[in-house]
Amino acid sequence: MTILVTRPSPAAEELVGRLRALGQVAWSLPLIEFTPGRDLDRLPQLLSQLAAGDLLFILSQHAIHYAQPIIRQHDLTWPASLNYYAIGRTTALLMHTASGLPVEYPHQRETSEVLIQLPALMQVAGKRALILRGNGGRELLAETLTERGADVTFCECYQRCAKVYDGLSEGRRWRDRGVGTLVVTSGEMLQQLYSLFPDIDRQEWLLRCRLVVVSERLATLAREFGWQEITVADGADNDALLRALQ
Repeated sequence: MTILVTRPSPAAEELVGRLRALGQVAWSLPLIEFTPGRDLDRLPQLLSQLAAGDLLFILSQHAIHYAQPIIRQHDLTWPASLNYYAIGRTTALLMHTASGLPVEYPHQRETSEVLIQLPALMQVAGKRALILRGNGGRELLAETLTERGADVTFCECYQRCAKVYDGLSEGRRWRDRGVGTLVVTSGEMLQQLYSLFPDIDRQEWLLRCRLVVVSERLATLAREFGWQEITVADGADNDALLRALQ
């Protein structure tokens, strides 16, 4: 079983290294890369507008990677009076390391659907909520918080940019290497992967691969594209993906 990991660097290379250490044949093909977000300079101001008991959400590790240098540059610390929430365990640990503060996260699955069901988020009327995220993304969290009476603001900490590949040569390369398992961690990347290759490669190879994804929502989208053998990992971090691939 040759595995192709499409998540961004450096997580892709870290997962490939761990798979190879276990004797697996694995390669990386990062489909997106990251650049600083348009709202980074506004982060200190946005934080200053929050009061004790308000909410701060971190929707990916990349948000912290880009936000933390801004906090240090302005000689600030993350306010201890806020309630912090992360999309998953790895993001929560990274935020805790950066801030020294407790960070809540959903323990079942790393999705907005599970995050918004945390008991502490059921009563948020009158609170401000600041969401640190990338460009675009899903609106479920913000919409639900708004419906529950919170005042929601976004801070775009990073931007996702599609990496450009030649689909014809990439299709030949990965078919020649015998790739039979694909790891995809977002709907954006799934769409990009599907669109990258010529139709003959999609039909004869890509859609016949086993697909490992990180949520039931992604699995549903994959079935709509035509994949049949789909495994849903129990999280989006590399530990969960490694369990799904063994």
